[in-house]
Amino acid sequence: MKTLLKNVVLVLLLTMSMSVNGYSAGSASGSDAASATTITPAQAQEMLKRLEEIKAMEPDNLTRSERKVVKKEVKQIKKAMREYNGVYLSLGAIIIIVLLLILIL
Repeated sequence: MKTLLKNVVLVLLLTMSMSVNGYSAGSASGSDAASATTITPAQAQEMLKRLEEIKAMEPDNLTRSERKVVKKEVKQIKKAMREYNGVYLSLGAIIIIVLLLILIL
């Protein structure tokens, strides 16, 4: 029974680690990987403030080229914020972790 429990725990841990590695490898590529690690919470707050400023702008007062620049900036900020959010745990992974903690303790 003890070896079965060890094998089940090992398989579950390997399964969870493969899914996390697959997500992190697919989400960032090339230069995006470097920019994702350099964002601090202060920079994230600045980006959110900038998004609020852009939302408050009147688009009618901007020229066509200025609107393109603002739109491009919004896309870059949103992309950086998506990468900043970090690691997500699925419901299945959380349930497995709780069950493992119950079994171990």
